Amino acid sequence: MKNAFRRLSLRLRLGLSAAVAVTLAVSAVAIASWLVTEQQLIDQLDSNLKNVQASPGYVQELLSLCGTELPAPEQGNETPTPYVVQVVTSDGTVCVAPGNRKLEVRSTDIAVARGLLRSATHETVSEDGRKMRVSTTRPNTSPRFSEGYAVSIAQSLTVVEKPLKNLALWLSGFAGLGVVGAATAGVAVSRGGLKPVEHLTRAAEHIAHTQDLTVRIPVEGTDEIARLSRSFNDMTEALALSRESQQQLIADAGHELRTPLTSLRANIQLLARSFRSGRKLPEKALEDLLNSVESQTGELAVLIADLQELSRFDVKHDEATRRVVPLHEVARRAMERVRPRGSEVRFTSSLEEWYVLADAAALERAVVNLLDNAVKFSPPGAVVNLQLSNGRLVVRDQGPGIAADELPHVFDRFWRSPTSRSLPGSGLGLAIVAKAVQEAGGTVTLRAAAAQGTEAVVQIP
Repeated sequence: MKNAFRRLSLRLRLGLSAAVAVTLAVSAVAIASWLVTEQQLIDQLDSNLKNVQASPGYVQELLSLCGTELPAPEQGNETPTPYVVQVVTSDGTVCVAPGNRKLEVRSTDIAVARGLLRSATHETVSEDGRKMRVSTTRPNTSPRFSEGYAVSIAQSLTVVEKPLKNLALWLSGFAGLGVVGAATAGVAVSRGGLKPVEHLTRAAEHIAHTQDLTVRIPVEGTDEIARLSRSFNDMTEALALSRESQQQLIADAGHELRTPLTSLRANIQLLARSFRSGRKLPEKALEDLLNSVESQTGELAVLIADLQELSRFDVKHDEATRRVVPLHEVARRAMERVRPRGSEVRFTSSLEEWYVLADAAALERAVVNLLDNAVKFSPPGAVVNLQLSNGRLVVRDQGPGIAADELPHVFDRFWRSPTSRSLPGSGLGLAIVAKAVQEAGGTVTLRAAAAQGTEAVVQIP
């Protein structure tokens, strides 16, 4: 049943849900109304019965008939009054007038006759099977037969049942109309309310079939559907930017790979031609050629490693990979890694203790890249200084510095200063630094040093 309901369209499910909800609500109200009305009618009937008083003379007449054999009432000759009066004695004897049918006596009626109860009100049945409501009381007067009897005044329950039947029919009719109206209104409301969802569905299907991420859905209002539409638009825009970034990365990587691959291919072809023709290259030319091949393969390896490192940051990392890291220890290890590559420069450091929440390996790679840059642009004999104070890590070199108009581009992928394009490098080092620092919740900037060179400032909370 549940699976069959789920196979229905959302619009139809909403309509059915509204119909069921209204059915339950209307049924509850109808039943409560019927029960309240029934109780009020019975209370009114009881009040009427208690207010009806049999005359003392009529009671004396009924008492005088007690124990006598009365003729059976003829059909149609019943007493023409809505009330039935009978006397109940303390021994359970019932005294009625000729033409009336006796009522079934309950123990409470006898208790009233014996003076054990002041009054009793209940339902009973007459000899002909009619349901009756009866009120039994002791008379206020004290005639000579006043001891040991009670007077019962009864009326047929049809005065209650007939209005209740009519009320039940009316309530059923109105409930049915309400359910049908609720189902119709539910389907209509769901049709109008689900139009934005239908637009979302069509847009998602269009994107799935065409890969067109430029689709946008009009947003109206501030309700949940509008928020969903706005979120969908933000998602497609983010996907478009991600695709554009990927395409740009591929194009930039292809451009950067073309130069070393072309040079490497030319060198290998020259070596192959020399091998096939049997004409040996001069020893100096061969050595230069092999050194060039070795250098180019090294550049390719560095470029591929940088691309892999950069792509790692494009994937959202789990919080489990981030932990408390001693930044001062990370900086010290990074300096020890770079020191062999910077044998022509002198390293100085001043590192205070500072702990951050980050990926230790990524953070160490970022500091290594900053130190490698400082070594690459520092002249022989220069000093590369590494300082950490109050969470502020500064790498300072004594190189030529960076022009002010180039500073905004230093963290772009594959960007290289025109004055440094002859130097080895992939143009991805500072982009990797920026990604690693951002993952740790910090910032990184490059600026001109006070005296000479460049300062890279990393601030991580």
